[in-house]
This record gives sequence, structure tokens and C-alpha cells, in this order.
Amino acid sequence: MLNLNTSPSPRASRIAWFAWLTLALAACATAPAAPPVATELTTPSVATPPAPPPLTITPVQQPPAQPPVVLDSETRAVPDVITALLTYAERLRVLNPADLAAEIVVLGDPGNVPLRQMQLGLALMHTHLPADTARSLGLMQRVVSHPGPESLQFKPLARLMAERLTEMRRLEESSERHLQQLRESQRRIEQLNDRLEAMRAIERSLNSRPSPAPVPPASAPAPARPATP
Repeated sequence: MLNLNTSPSPRASRIAWFAWLTLALAACATAPAAPPVATELTTPSVATPPAPPPLTITPVQQPPAQPPVVLDSETRAVPDVITALLTYAERLRVLNPADLAAEIVVLGDPGNVPLRQMQLGLALMHTHLPADTARSLGLMQRVVSHPGPESLQFKPLARLMAERLTEMRRLEESSERHLQQLRESQRRIEQLNDRLEAMRAIERSLNSRPSPAPVPPASAPAPARPATP
């Protein structure tokens, strides 16, 4: 006879229950979280002024730092080159005469380049020699009269240095004149000393001559004897 009992077996029931539980857990894991419901509080209506707009603060951007300028014949003229020139002049100030002379030799002929003319002019003015002062003044005047746009930023400093060098040149010329006058006075003093020494030598020679022996006085003539008869 056929078994007409359609109730599921215990094993089939457990399998079905586990399948249903797995589907439920998967649905809970994939379901989006419900947004929180804001709780509205009922407060008495009070007229309040509108809130001011939020203050927006824009941070100030610092300009990027510029690298230090290296003085060279190929250096393009930039505003910082004036600061570099002043730093270069300070370095020249502490050089001894031998190193300063070597620096002048390294600079060589500046040609018509304003930057090189400024460098050589600064080096020459630190030797404190009248000839180098005149050369430095000439270089600064060349920068002032340079027609190119690359010399525009050097002109104010070149004018200032030219004025100072002109004053130095005037003082050097005045000192040279006084020194020449002092040398001339010293030469005249030496000539007078020579003449005075010559006169003293003559006086000494006169005093050293032996005095002549005294001449004895002439004896009185003997009385005449009477004649005999």
C-alpha cells in the first residue's frame, strides 16, 4: 500500500529551518541602515533674528622662497642681485692685500657687462690706492651711463658709489698735495742742515790751526862809547 502521510521528516525540517535562517541573516547583512529619525522638540514660537552668515577666512599663501643669487657673468639681472653685491663687498672688506689682488686678477676685464663692472669696481676701491680708486670711479660712471636695460637696477647703487669715490679721489689728491709739500719742506730743511754743517766745519778748521809764535821785542841799542883822544 502507498504511504499517504505527507508530513516532512525531521531531517528535512532541520534543513529547511537552516536554509530559512541563512536567508534571513543574508537579508539583514545587505539591508541598508535606516537613517536616524530626528526628534523634533516642540518649543514655543519666539521671534529670533536671523543668524549671521558664517565668516570665511582665506589663509594667506606665503610666496615661495627664492634661492640665493650666485654672481656670475651669465647671471640674469634680478632684484636680489643688489643684496648679493653688498654681501660680496663685505667679503672683499676682510680680505688681506694678497687675496684681494688675486680676486682682482680673477675678475679680469669686465667688458661692457654692468654686473662685472660693479664687481671689479668694488674690489678696486678696497685697495685704497689712488690709481685703483680712479679705475673704480671710471667703472661706476660706465654703469651709470650704460644704455642697456640690464643696467637699470645697478644705476642707483653705481651713482652712490661714484659720489663716494669722487670724494675719496678728492681727499687722496689733497693728501698727495700735502705730502708733496711736506717732502719739499723736508728737502729744504736737509739743504739748510747741510749748509749749517759746512759752516761749522769751516769754523772748526779755523779753530784747529796753531797760533803763530810771538815775536820777541827788539833790544835797545847799546850806548855809544866815547871816543878816546
